[in-house]
Amino acid sequence: MKLATLCYVRRGGRTLMLHRVKKKDDVHEGKWNGLGGKLEPGESPEDCVIREIREEAGLRIKNPVLKGVLTFPDFAKGEDWYVFVFTAASFAGKLIDSPEGELRWIPDRDLLKLNLWEGDRVFLPLLRRRGHFSGKFHYRAGRLVKYKVEKY
Repeated sequence: MKLATLCYVRRGGRTLMLHRVKKKDDVHEGKWNGLGGKLEPGESPEDCVIREIREEAGLRIKNPVLKGVLTFPDFAKGEDWYVFVFTAASFAGKLIDSPEGELRWIPDRDLLKLNLWEGDRVFLPLLRRRGHFSGKFHYRAGRLVKYKVEKY
């Protein structure tokens, strides 16, 4: 089981996205993702998301907002992934040359036009609504085969 975070940093009608094109054997290769990564021992999800955004983008986010939790059974290497999804609108710093991929501010109206995981098209619109969500996404050979989302 893996615990991870995912964050969508927003500014002026745009969302910071990461085009995963730099790491060899990346399960996300060629996809556009929010930023985030695995929790380290002793970290809370908030600690993790703040650290990951600093490492991947050079930004110091403030007050990340937990929007939901995603479950990906048997996603990569036979492991279940549980992902805490955040948004952040307050930050400082300048973007770095990310070791994970190419960073781009994407107009919100264009997010669903990107090469995303199929499940991202389901939950990304939920980031704009009040309340929280929980989702379970089943992938087989890189394709979404089943999902369920609850809104609170």
